[in-house]
Amino acid sequence: MHGLIGTTRLSFPTPARRKMLAASLVLGLFFPSVCRAGVLSESDFRQAESLKPLFANLMNDLVETAKRPDVSSGDAGCINSTIRELLQISDELASYEYLITMDKDLTDFGDNNPMRDIVKFAVDKSSTILTSERKRLVQLSDQCTKYPFGQGKTQQAVTIIDTTTGILASIRARL
Repeated sequence: MHGLIGTTRLSFPTPARRKMLAASLVLGLFFPSVCRAGVLSESDFRQAESLKPLFANLMNDLVETAKRPDVSSGDAGCINSTIRELLQISDELASYEYLITMDKDLTDFGDNNPMRDIVKFAVDKSSTILTSERKRLVQLSDQCTKYPFGQGKTQQAVTIIDTTTGILASIRARL
């Protein structure tokens, strides 16, 4: 490829340049706070991202438990209802999760950061949804009183909702 002054430029980086790009990528992955200056702190992101494994582990446990042959049909019904509720919650929160976590991809706007308002909005809406859905899960738990195993699994879901709400409240307080 010819440059503007007639010299040839390679389209592939030299080995030294590749090492520099790789080092930059590694630094960006392991030290993201150096590479970003958004609304949320690194601690906020870690807290928010800690929710995914909690939710995934709970969902896996619920699905596996509902499939077990030693679980009564009443317990399985309660567990399947809990799964449906959690899937609905997940769907409702997906766009707000995106708004909260997209902050990490944007750079600092200074003291008047419009991302702060977007993140506050997303946190507030997520908290509202979780509060509403928590009530539905508590009602489901009350309906499952005849099935203690299913009720216990529904209570685990309520605990995850409470944990999520607590983390969002903690993030909101710092915005």
